[in-house]
Amino acid sequence: MTNPKTRPRPCTDPDCRGRHSPRERIALAASICEGRGVQMTVLRRRILELLWASGRPTGAYELIEAVKPGGSRPVGPPTVYRALEFLMAQGLVSRIESLNAYVPCAHPERNHDCLFFICRGCRASVELEDPRIGGLLAEDAAVLGFVATRRTVEVEGMCARCTDAGAA
Repeated sequence: MTNPKTRPRPCTDPDCRGRHSPRERIALAASICEGRGVQMTVLRRRILELLWASGRPTGAYELIEAVKPGGSRPVGPPTVYRALEFLMAQGLVSRIESLNAYVPCAHPERNHDCLFFICRGCRASVELEDPRIGGLLAEDAAVLGFVATRRTVEVEGMCARCTDAGAA
């Protein structure tokens, strides 16, 4: 059940660039799961919270270390990977293949292609939605008679902060 103090609201701004409160996005994720009749377990929620708190792509083994409960049994890799698979299947988390890491989806309420800009300096990533890219990919797939099941574009480079720091 969602936290009554945090009202999950779908985003209607196509140019927001994911500037939402993590608390609001987690409440939205719980609401989405509830609406689909799937369970947002304590561990799944905790992993999603850790991804939002990280602010950067995070590897599964970093998550395993972070979810270790004090004084009780450790959480094993298969358990964390199953939770990540669930979160990805629900469109709440994306995997950045080039980094073998995970990020929370800024807009799980919208069906969209994932377009990530990844800084090779600080490892930060930004998810953008650009329907033009999705349209071009769909056109190219149709020409080839290809049926795409997932479309993720990763662009690697340097963010403004790292570029400025290197130029200084």
